[in-house]
Amino acid sequence: MIEIARIPVLTDNYVWLVHDGESKETAAIDPAVAGPVLAAAEARGWRITQIWNTHWHPDHTGGNAEIRQATGCTVTGPAAEAERIPTLDRLVAEGDVVHLGGHAARVIDVPAHTAGHIAYLMPAAKAAFVGDTLFAMGCGRLFEGTAAEMFANMRKLEALPDDTAVYCAHEYTQSNGRYALAAEPGNEAIARRMAEVDALRARGEATVPTTIALERATNPFMRAASIEELAERRAAKDSFRG
Repeated sequence: MIEIARIPVLTDNYVWLVHDGESKETAAIDPAVAGPVLAAAEARGWRITQIWNTHWHPDHTGGNAEIRQATGCTVTGPAAEAERIPTLDRLVAEGDVVHLGGHAARVIDVPAHTAGHIAYLMPAAKAAFVGDTLFAMGCGRLFEGTAAEMFANMRKLEALPDDTAVYCAHEYTQSNGRYALAAEPGNEAIARRMAEVDALRARGEATVPTTIALERATNPFMRAASIEELAERRAAKDSFRG
């Protein structure tokens, strides 16, 4: 059985701890920092045996070295960004498989936010760890890639089963939702979701994980009908002050 714990760190980052009860293995997904992640694992009686990185940004890899030093864990991450993540032990890309105990995670390439960004899909656990590619009602900024690449990413992710839980790496839902309302003012699903999101945030509660079904209905980037529309929406979101 897989257990997944959300660890809030920094200002709005989430690190995910994924624990396999049978093998006792635990993976830390995108550890921005070490201390709170190690403490959270220890509080649960878990030992971190692996780190999975989705991309090179420091708020996703900053805890790698200290966690590995403390636990002896193995660090896995994108082969295309190996020069920018010096702590990597295993390099992976599209089609590779990593294991947590008896549970398999398939790697897919999802470049655009960074040139070598990857995601980890665990079909049996109905879980997708997507880093900064897909957010609740949003997508990552196109720092190192193109709208065409992000459009292709959306097609890959929307093809996952409806009930796939999407574990993104930031609490951006409220700001994303404000833009989504502006992008699709007639979308009642977005309006309903934003009411729920605003209530959760008012109580100081998290709004992720989300699901693929929910993103299909409310995410203006996944719902963009063309590369051009996604590009227009990403540019509009970059300057949106709603």
